[in-house]
Amino acid sequence: MPDQKSPPSEMIRVPVPLIGVVRRLSKLHRQGHTIALLQALEELLLRFDIKNDIDVTAGNKSVKPLEEKLLKLESHLVAQGSSVETKLEVITKKLELIERAIASGRLSHNTKPRRLAYPYQQTQVELQPRTNESLAQRLGVTSQGLVAERENKSAKEFLSWSRNRDPMSIAWEWKTSDGLYHPQR
Repeated sequence: MPDQKSPPSEMIRVPVPLIGVVRRLSKLHRQGHTIALLQALEELLLRFDIKNDIDVTAGNKSVKPLEEKLLKLESHLVAQGSSVETKLEVITKKLELIERAIASGRLSHNTKPRRLAYPYQQTQVELQPRTNESLAQRLGVTSQGLVAERENKSAKEFLSWSRNRDPMSIAWEWKTSDGLYHPQR
C-alpha cells in the first residue's frame, strides 16, 4: 500500500518582524479558533496599516462579484433543500474567505484610510439535533455506517469518533428518547 502523504503546506514570505505574529495566528488556525484568529488578524492589521482603507461598500466594483457569487450559492443551496444550519455554515465559510481576501488587500487597490478590517461581528451558529441521514451527510458516511458505528462503539467512543469526523470538531451524542443526535461541545 503506497504511503498516504498529506499535501504540502502553502509557503508565504513573511517580513522578519511579523514572524512571531504569523506563528501565533497559524497556531490559532490549526487549533480551530476561527474567531480568535480573526480578532488577532484585525489587531495586527490595525497596528500594521492604520492609514489605508479598503472600500467594502455594497457598490464597490470589487465586492459586487463576490456578492453575486454568495447570492448564487445561497439560491443553489435553497434549491437543493439543504437545512438552514448547513447553509449558514457554508455562507460563514465563504464570508471568512472574503474577509481574508479583503484583509490581505487582494480586492482593492485604493489607498483611503482604513476604518475597520472586519465591519461586522461574526455570530456563532447554534447547532440543532440531527437525524441519521443529516448527521451521516455531515460526517461523510452513509446512514447505515453511522448506525453501525453507534451500535459497535461505547457512548464515549462514539463521541470521540464523531468529533474526529465532524468538520467543526463537534461531538454528537445519540439520545434514544427522541431518536436524534445532539451536539456536545
